[in-house]
Amino acid sequence: MKPPPRTLDANPFAYRYELPHTALVIIDMQRDFVEPGGFGESLGNDVTKLQSIIPTCQAVLSAWRQAGGLVVHTREAHAPDLSDCPPAKRLRGEPRLRIGDDGPMGRILIAGEPGNQIVPQLAPRVGEFVIDKPGKGAFYATPLHALLQGRGITHLVFMGVTTEVCVQTSMREANDRGYDCLLVEDGTASYFPEFKQATLDMVRAQGAIVGWTSPAAPLIESLYA
Repeated sequence: MKPPPRTLDANPFAYRYELPHTALVIIDMQRDFVEPGGFGESLGNDVTKLQSIIPTCQAVLSAWRQAGGLVVHTREAHAPDLSDCPPAKRLRGEPRLRIGDDGPMGRILIAGEPGNQIVPQLAPRVGEFVIDKPGKGAFYATPLHALLQGRGITHLVFMGVTTEVCVQTSMREANDRGYDCLLVEDGTASYFPEFKQATLDMVRAQGAIVGWTSPAAPLIESLYA
């Protein structure tokens, strides 16, 4: 007999999902964004704001793994020859370091470099999917949609960084492709807290126009129900 959908209190109303048809998507928890000495800090950002969500992400990831749910990790990553990084992205502004330059953790946002790896606390396990994406969104120029469709996934739970850029972009892409999306409020962060708050308000506005939001605790509780 098919089990009933799991339900959790969320904003703007209850979020319902079936675990076999739901994936946890962890966006860009990479050393270059989260750790001191990486690309994010080189741009003058306070990376402690991003580090603060790691314990919450660990708790959700652990519960999700124990429940047997599908896990997807993403990394913003470019080819070493930068063939997938247009000048409009690489040359914008006047940062001290640009994509492809040598940084403290290797070449900035280049696949395979130390800084491009996911932080050890959230390291992928065998059987979990790792998507290298050349854009802000997880679906642009990646096999993610085909991967999810092939496994009957209809719902996505998002965590990661940064809220207003790669996380929000990925949620909007997912919404356009028909997925029901939940954003874990304390499992996402921005270098600019006001940007995070604005994003939370936007995605759940007008009856979850992009998706739902919820703290981690109700989600974890629903996994153990």
